[in-house]
Amino acid sequence: MNKILLLKIILILIAVLYSSNSIEGRTGKLKKSEPNFLILIADDAGMDFGCYGNPFIKTPNIDKLAESGLMFEKTFLTAPQCSPSRISILSGQYPHTTRTEDLHTPLPEGINFLTTYLRQAGYFTGSNGKTHWGPNGDRQFDWYATGFDTFESFLIEAKGQPFFFWTGFYDPHRTYQQGTISMPHNPENVVVRDHLIDDARTRNDIAMYYDEIARMDSVVGAYIKILDREKLEKDTYIIFLSDNGAPFPREKGTLYDTGIRTPFIISGPNVPKGEIYDGLMSIIDFAPTILDLAGVEAPENMPGMSFSPLLNGDLMIAPEFIFSERNWHNCDEHMRSIRSDQYKLILNAYTEKPHGTAADLANSPSWFSLLEKKDAGDIKNEQLLIFTVPRPSVELYNLSDDPEEYHNLAFDPDYRQITQYMLDELEKWIEDTNDFPPTYRTRRDNTDRITGVKYFSRVPELENDLPGNDQPPEKK
Repeated sequence: MNKILLLKIILILIAVLYSSNSIEGRTGKLKKSEPNFLILIADDAGMDFGCYGNPFIKTPNIDKLAESGLMFEKTFLTAPQCSPSRISILSGQYPHTTRTEDLHTPLPEGINFLTTYLRQAGYFTGSNGKTHWGPNGDRQFDWYATGFDTFESFLIEAKGQPFFFWTGFYDPHRTYQQGTISMPHNPENVVVRDHLIDDARTRNDIAMYYDEIARMDSVVGAYIKILDREKLEKDTYIIFLSDNGAPFPREKGTLYDTGIRTPFIISGPNVPKGEIYDGLMSIIDFAPTILDLAGVEAPENMPGMSFSPLLNGDLMIAPEFIFSERNWHNCDEHMRSIRSDQYKLILNAYTEKPHGTAADLANSPSWFSLLEKKDAGDIKNEQLLIFTVPRPSVELYNLSDDPEEYHNLAFDPDYRQITQYMLDELEKWIEDTNDFPPTYRTRRDNTDRITGVKYFSRVPELENDLPGNDQPPEKK
């Protein structure tokens, strides 16, 4: 046999043998014309990460992701609750627009996730872990698994197609147990915010919350290693975010920044490395941005705008306002908020009732410490705010002076013009998005607002609804 021919055969065999031991070799070359997307979404994580300034928490992989990509400082969710937030992120619509504003409400028939448009464009879509969007949402993915060790299996199934993969973590949702990680956080080294009681019980609660975030961080690191090993990282946008604020009183379930602000980190093709964007951004822009990066036109019912220019290092004008809402979550609410770079305004419909606290928070050590101090009369104003009755109909906060939103300025004469201006802009948004008034689509509470005791586990039926109002309205 010719020596040159023999050498070629040997080289071919070596190449085949090498490729058979990699995902790329088993599935065929992934297309280079469309980017891949790996979405990593935490469950109740808040802003507790090293890259966002927490000096004690162990998040090396998420911190490294921030160093290799673009970190957003002021990204906000449309809702401070799990299922409304997740459905909003994937549909690109506000929760009340899709009629999924209440916790545990499944995505209605006829409402599409961005995955439907990606699939039509040739993408292979999958998810694992927590979904919380119902059967119509499930059908809009090609692949699903429960465990977090299934990312490689998904890549094999993708068979060389560009992919969109959504990992819905359960961490750091309550309840907590000791021993989550081998080297747990020290309760003496945690950040206790002023609206919580600084005692041993609360500190231990926060430390275990940190442990769950650290466990999630290790999975993030494992996924990134898989992408790197398979030479997919440079063609993949990796996005990390949370679905709502941390699971503590006056955080998750509220329209304060502690309830709606989310970490948002993105790395990928041409994304500036190690930079920080401090402009205002709403997560309503997530879906149109993903579609834009994939070369897919966003449908008209997505009100957001693509922020893809930022990922190419270009300048963008930040929106003047972002909008959020809180509805039923164990307790019924009808709250709407508007936030600018400097001010936050919250409109409360149920002023005669204290703020509704989610049942998982109301069964936490931090909540028990808060209740005990309240009953003893040994409590600071910042800690008492969550129990206030009656509530003000309007809340206004100057975020430059009061970032924790403890001092309501809505009835201060010096802020009257700002209050009125923001109320007018909020009213425009309510009209433009076909929001419903607080007298419609109500539900009974299934948790006591003061003690947090849960009456029954089922979700109460929807009340005071107009005929046909259970379906999303036509846009005006």
